[in-house]
Amino acid sequence: QILTKIPHHLINLIDPDQQYSAAQFRHDALLTMKEITLRGNTPLLVGGTMLYFKALREGLSDLPPADQQIRKEIEASAAEKGWSTLHHLLQSVDPISAERIQPNDSQRIQRALEIYYLTGKPMSQQMVSSQPTSIPYRLISIALLPSDRKVLHQRIQHRFEMMLEMGLIEEVRSILSQFSLTLEMPSMRCVGYRQVYQYLQGQLSLMELREKGAAATRQLAKRQLTWLRSMEQLTEFDCLADNLLEQAMYYLQTMLNTND
Repeated sequence: QILTKIPHHLINLIDPDQQYSAAQFRHDALLTMKEITLRGNTPLLVGGTMLYFKALREGLSDLPPADQQIRKEIEASAAEKGWSTLHHLLQSVDPISAERIQPNDSQRIQRALEIYYLTGKPMSQQMVSSQPTSIPYRLISIALLPSDRKVLHQRIQHRFEMMLEMGLIEEVRSILSQFSLTLEMPSMRCVGYRQVYQYLQGQLSLMELREKGAAATRQLAKRQLTWLRSMEQLTEFDCLADNLLEQAMYYLQTMLNTND
């Protein structure tokens, strides 16, 4: 319903069996923002994937682009030996990256090894040596934070129940009928999708799906709040306030009318 009322961008860009990096997102987002501003409009950046927002706002280190041949070789090796073995390999060539990457995080293990194979240098070393480029726009950053954690958890539970009622299970079932997907893929690691996948595979009951889906969403919200509270130059609003819309609109209009 919201999509039909308000123009949205960077949605439905790739298939669920494809990967989409923070670097790709930053490139596409900056291009879209440029097009919007050239039309005389102001882009509104909305979302909860804080790593991607950080990449957009602060930039990324100048790392080499993906190499599909090397990725296929890494995936073949993982299929034969397992990602934990490749994580041990990463420890030997890039211990700093290996320390911050979990042994089951196939996407990041693959990227770190890929960069090492492409350049002969650890990814951690290259991230330090290259200077990222910040976003070429003035940003007005606001966050809608809850004053009552209990109410937030109630809303999360209600939201997940509504997602199920509106066809989340059927949506995932349809996707799985069209694509060969596993829990190792980024699309199936998303909150909600992962739990429904496990339900359809017979690994969870419907009750467990509801419980684990809501619990995973609460964990995600907790991580988002941690990210937001660490951000600088951020104005916070109580998302439970009755006059939230009026407060936020007044603040944004005031800021847009100033040059500071």
